[in-house]
Amino acid sequence: MKNNYIEEFVKMTVDTPKKAYVRSFGCQLNISDGEKIKGLLKSMGCILTDDENDADIIILNTCAVRENAEDRVFGIVGSMKKLKELKPSLIIGISGCMTAQEHIAEKIKKSYPQVDFVVGTSALSSIPRLLSECLKGQKFGVDISEYDDFSQETVQVRDSSFKASVPIMFGCNNFCTYCIVPYVRGRERSRRQEDIVSEVKKLVQNGYKEIMLLGQNVNSYGNDLGEKNAFPKLLRALDRIEGDFIIRFMSSHPKDATKELIDTIFECDKVAKHLHLPLQSGSSDVLHRMNRRYTAEKYLETVDYIRSKDPDFSLTTDLIVGFPNETDKDFDATLDIIKRVKYDNIYSFIYSKRSGTRAAEMDDATTDDVKSQRMRQLLEVQREISSENYRRFVGRKMRVLVDDISKKREGYVTGKSNEFIIVEFEGDKSLIGQFADVEITDAMNWAVLGRMI
Repeated sequence: MKNNYIEEFVKMTVDTPKKAYVRSFGCQLNISDGEKIKGLLKSMGCILTDDENDADIIILNTCAVRENAEDRVFGIVGSMKKLKELKPSLIIGISGCMTAQEHIAEKIKKSYPQVDFVVGTSALSSIPRLLSECLKGQKFGVDISEYDDFSQETVQVRDSSFKASVPIMFGCNNFCTYCIVPYVRGRERSRRQEDIVSEVKKLVQNGYKEIMLLGQNVNSYGNDLGEKNAFPKLLRALDRIEGDFIIRFMSSHPKDATKELIDTIFECDKVAKHLHLPLQSGSSDVLHRMNRRYTAEKYLETVDYIRSKDPDFSLTTDLIVGFPNETDKDFDATLDIIKRVKYDNIYSFIYSKRSGTRAAEMDDATTDDVKSQRMRQLLEVQREISSENYRRFVGRKMRVLVDDISKKREGYVTGKSNEFIIVEFEGDKSLIGQFADVEITDAMNWAVLGRMI
């Protein structure tokens, strides 16, 4: 960390502390980075605010997974021109995956003069320098260098007092043909197990009830360290920490979902009995063109091993509909797997061309209308499966971490069960942040209802 720039910024603002507003977009890793940016700004003497109109510093922490996410940010940045006119001293910075792309940084410099600096995902520790230079009158600063893993060094200002995300690795080596992540977050770099265990111990001691382990491909943790089964070993080490808490993780890659990992999930008391296992497509041909490095058959072998240990085990997945030249046969193969696996939930997306990826260069004869029709059909199939699936919980007791009041039912609270199922039951906000045992009385296609025992 460049402490000299932090000290310089503090000296320049000690008499007039700056109010800082940070807004993060995208995945949970991005949200975690945003919390670390807040921590960095707080260490610089800034006062955090939730009101951009009240801020002296605005940092937008961006996502680049889909181009419409970038378009959304550009729209927000464009609207901030008025803020800058009303307050010329306002400092506007853009960070995150979007700005890690050199052509995006150049576009911002040329087309958005209200922006004072851009900084990439792996150069966040340069924020104190960039802010100090802004105060000195520099017109535009940029740092999209690689890779200082700033996020290992900074204390987060967490958005929750009971749910904490803990990145265990950074970057990705997979190079799926539709994905920009390896280009904007770099290659896989794993943190040391002892550092992760130490961080989680402190969180548990401070009352955190849910620990979410994060990585672009979390179950490849430790591959770069040359250690076999490093992720299962990490889970077992965390499971030994004293305290009442639950361990979750995302995102997983099917090629790294080993039997050792699955056995570990079942054998550890504190590891959630749920696995998010992105399929993306049920067609082995499409998976090959996606460079997913597994076949549909291999994926199903993993599912079968899980089901052999517990037929009710909760599985969720990601699916891309309409990958270039997806045929009716390819799509039917996806539906077949959905019907066979019976996921509790799916996260599905119509394929969106992403500049800079190999898939963006592929010809595509499938029309948008066909893709939309397939998406509607997929969602209808899954809706029926979820309605059937969730009925299996009726009459059972589920342990729920309450995280909010219900938006749908007055006098109810909502939370996630060990199985990552949404549970709603009668209760007040004093239960938020606590575990509750709930007997399930009814099921819908997106959640279950119950009463607290």
